[in-house]
Order: sequence, then structure tokens, then C-alpha cells
Amino acid sequence: MPKKTIASVDVAGKRVLIRVDFNVPVENGVITDDRRIREAIPTIRSVIDRGGRAVLVSHMGRPEGAGYEAEFSLRGAAQKLSELLGKPVSFPSQDCTDAGAAAAVAALRNGEVTLLENLRFHKGEKKGDAGFAAKLAAYADVYCNDAFGTAHRPDASMVAVPKALSGKPRVSGFLLEKEIKFLSEALASPARPFVVVLGGAKVSDKLGCIENLLPKADTILVGGAMAYTFLAAMGKKVGTSRVEADKLAEARKIIDLDKKMKVEIMYPVDHVCSTLFDEKSGDIEVFDGEIKDGFMGLDIGPKTQTKYAILLSKAKTIVWNGPMGVFEWSPFQQGTQQVAKAIAQATAAGATSIVGGGDSAAAVDKFGLASKMSHVSTGGGASLEMLEGKKFESVGLLDEA
Repeated sequence: MPKKTIASVDVAGKRVLIRVDFNVPVENGVITDDRRIREAIPTIRSVIDRGGRAVLVSHMGRPEGAGYEAEFSLRGAAQKLSELLGKPVSFPSQDCTDAGAAAAVAALRNGEVTLLENLRFHKGEKKGDAGFAAKLAAYADVYCNDAFGTAHRPDASMVAVPKALSGKPRVSGFLLEKEIKFLSEALASPARPFVVVLGGAKVSDKLGCIENLLPKADTILVGGAMAYTFLAAMGKKVGTSRVEADKLAEARKIIDLDKKMKVEIMYPVDHVCSTLFDEKSGDIEVFDGEIKDGFMGLDIGPKTQTKYAILLSKAKTIVWNGPMGVFEWSPFQQGTQQVAKAIAQATAAGATSIVGGGDSAAAVDKFGLASKMSHVSTGGGASLEMLEGKKFESVGLLDEA
């Protein structure tokens, strides 16, 4: 069922508790990717431009949960948001539930914004604690969930807070609405051919996704280190490539299932390999078919790149989750880059393309292709669980449209 969005609520003079996802990467105190902050702005603007008072809450990183830790502070996110909004964003204290935070929320005027400190400085956030949630709920006349990156988690701010606010408006922000629309509608009735690209390190991370998509997709293109577990399960020589030995039986099951279904699963036919898992040292060779002893596959080879690009050029719906190789290192970035280019070209020709968050989103950013995709998700784990067909309690609690 579609959910009510923040647009349907009269927010004038009301305190709107917006659960955002400002869990952004920081290096030496500098935010290196502000996508998640930028994506939250339409929802925040909708509230403040209509005279609402925006109270933002988020987590960041994985602190101990025993109080303030400077390296996980959201202060930098508050400064970045202030720049992007072009107006002050107050950041009241080192604790999201202390007297300073409560006073800042009480003092908010119409059209103003405050961001409270990291929710995970309290153990109650990860535990879904009702007492902790009640303190956050006390700040709200309206609850708005715009944190897709955390939508699959049962954290207090995602589940216990909306439960505590039963009877008050509980709505979706525009980012959450967009994510669900793309990720669920794409799977419900995809324009065909429907091509799924799956990569990344672990086959174990993608098993649920593959099983859910097997009956729906026309073609599944496999790359990344996970491909070597499948190739090993077929009895092929993969050298010292990463293989999840405990997942070989499940890989064989998927290979057998593939034969009974209409979907075609494609695996790499050639590989860019090295003797070392390193960017600059090690002997690099391309192998057709099987990989020689002492070499590990670190990217799909040129034949596979061409084959995958041709299939993607004919697609009308594309879902991509996981890179084709170690794209962060220049000798092994070609496969991911060529797949990204092929998806961008298919999108320009009218296909709908959905890039799952995490490494795939980082890759399209690196190659300057993010704006050429229909949708780049802000949630790696959440997008993967949605592709597995899972339902999110945090979304289920929101008011029906």
C-alpha cells in the first residue's frame, strides 16, 4: 500500500521529527560524500517552507552506545546541511535526549531546523528501547521517516518512535517514497527485458536476492568475487580467487534452479587476475576460461565486459547491486566502469535503471555517471533486502495514503 507523505500533512506551527540518514563517510573531519544529506533536503524544505519546525535525528557509524564519541559526532553534518539549505541549522548538545536538546526543540520557531546528536550514543537506539523512544517521541507533533538506509533495521527511531506516536501523523519523506517506488515497483511489473547485474565480494550476501529475482528477471549477470564461488561450484579452476567454501552447495542449487527456469544466469568467461591482492604489485594477466594456479580474479575480462554491455543495451529495466571487480584500484576498474557506461547508455535510450546503494553507488559516483541513472539508492543493505522481497516494519507503521 502507498504511504502518506509529508506533503499531505499541514505542518504549520508543528514540530516534525524527521528521521534522516546522515550516516555519511568522513575522513580527517571532512565529509567525503554528502549524497545522503542532499537527498534529505526536499523533505526538510517541504516542512520549513510551509512553516513547520524540523527536528532531525540520525545515527552515524558504530559508536559503543555509552555516550558521546567525538569521531561519530553529527556536528559536521549539521554544518554541511546549513551550507546546502543556505540557513542556520542548530546543533544543541552532545546528547539527543538531554536538557539542552529538549530546550532547543522547545525554542524552535516556524521555519527553523535543528539536528540532534547521534542517536547511537545511546544503547537504546540499537536495542529498539521504548523508554529511549518515548523521549524522542516527546519532541514530535508529526513523525516523518526519510531514512531509507536504515529502513530495514528495528532501531528505536525507526520502529519504537512511530509506535509511541500512534494517533499522530506518521508519514514518509520524499526520499523514502522514491526509494520504495523504484525498488518495489521495478520488481512488481518490470518493463522487459529485465536484466539484473549482481556483483560484490560475497555470494552469501546475494543468495536471497538471487532466489527472489530468479522467477522475475530475464537475465542475471554475475561479476565480482562472488562469481568465483559459482564457477568453483561448476568445477572450474579459479586459482586463488575468493571462494566461499560453505556456500558451494547453495551455489549449485541456484545453478540447478537456473536450468529449470526461463531466466538465464551469465557468469564471467574471462578474468583480469593478479598474483597479489594489491593495486600496484603482483603480476597481472587476463585468463580466458579457467584461472591459472597462483592467480586470483579481481575483475571481469574484456570478453565478459562486451557480452554484458550488449545484453544491457537491449534491457528495458536494469537493477544493479555490487561491482564487477576491485573498482577502487585502476588495474581492476574497467569491468565495473564498462557495466556502468552500458547502463547509462541504456537509460538514455529509455530503460529504467536502479543502482543499489553501497559500492555500486560509490562506483557510479567515481565514474561521473550517477546523474545518468534513473535512480541511485542511498541504502546498500536496505536496497538489497528490498530486492530480496522483504517487508520493513518501519514502513508498515506509517499511515496509509
